[in-house]
Amino acid sequence: MRIWIDVTNSPHAVIFRPLIKRMRQAGHQVSVTSREYAQTTGLLDRFGIEHRVIGAHGGASRSAKARAMASRSRELVLFARQNAFDLAVAHGSTDQPIAARASGIPQVTMFDYEHAAAMHHLNGRLATRVLVPAYIPEHALERYGIRPPKLVRYPGLKEEYYLADHEYDAGVVNELGLDPERVIAVLRPPPEVTLYHRGASTEVFSATLDRLLETDGVQTVVLPRTDEQRKALRARPVIVPELPVDGPSLIFASDVVVSAGGTMNREAVALGVPAYTTFAGELGAVDARLIDDGRLRRLDRAEDVALEKRLRAAPPPLRDPEFLIDLILAAARRRE
Repeated sequence: MRIWIDVTNSPHAVIFRPLIKRMRQAGHQVSVTSREYAQTTGLLDRFGIEHRVIGAHGGASRSAKARAMASRSRELVLFARQNAFDLAVAHGSTDQPIAARASGIPQVTMFDYEHAAAMHHLNGRLATRVLVPAYIPEHALERYGIRPPKLVRYPGLKEEYYLADHEYDAGVVNELGLDPERVIAVLRPPPEVTLYHRGASTEVFSATLDRLLETDGVQTVVLPRTDEQRKALRARPVIVPELPVDGPSLIFASDVVVSAGGTMNREAVALGVPAYTTFAGELGAVDARLIDDGRLRRLDRAEDVALEKRLRAAPPPLRDPEFLIDLILAAARRRE
């Protein structure tokens, strides 16, 4: 089977890395397209995943996003029509579903945050199959036209599937000049250019960063999303990786994670690392469930972050990636 995967954000490189490897081991031909945004292309390069860069992120405004999407979608249509793909797959892409529909290719859309309305009204209606965690109730997706049998809900977190195959790099500690005997805190700033996070306050995140920098014995690693964030952090005594870093390996080596986004926190949850969310948008069903279960903590005050070495116990059980791959491949229209 010829499979096309579109990688449009940094976490997607980590999500699809083990899935691509398993698909290729099973004999499938996998082609990857990417978008210039955050550390997306750098991570693909680091992981040795060959990819074709098409387009870039449109920035913060709705009009700029729309122009970028229209331009990239046109390029992807040309790319898709030049290849006889049997299946297209993406996590939260708004461009690939358009190109796949225009090219007659079955498309699988994955996501785990149900309140990104502008995105899901489009990709949810165009997709052949939509995969979401079972924590998201069916009724939450009906407004996007996403219902069974198109909608398929899988147990657990997506992170519990792809991290089962992740090859952890112990060298990330030395790479960043970290002392494993001291507390390692990993932070991810708010996604300032993301529409569903528009207007969200950064006060808690900023106060948390200030507290960490004022606490002796704490090493603070910040993974910026944009060049603007990177430039602003240069004036602070924090560790900002110059090159894309293996996020799950860094999280596994850390003692605490604080993020305003979702994927990094859920990776921490899956690996048994204490995680705090400063997300100020509308809380999704997945994170709400993790908070209710005590696996993720909502951070309202910087002083509530526990700064101590964590016990290095075995991580919680992970899940078989083949289950997720089977759900993806089932959407293919096999060509004779």
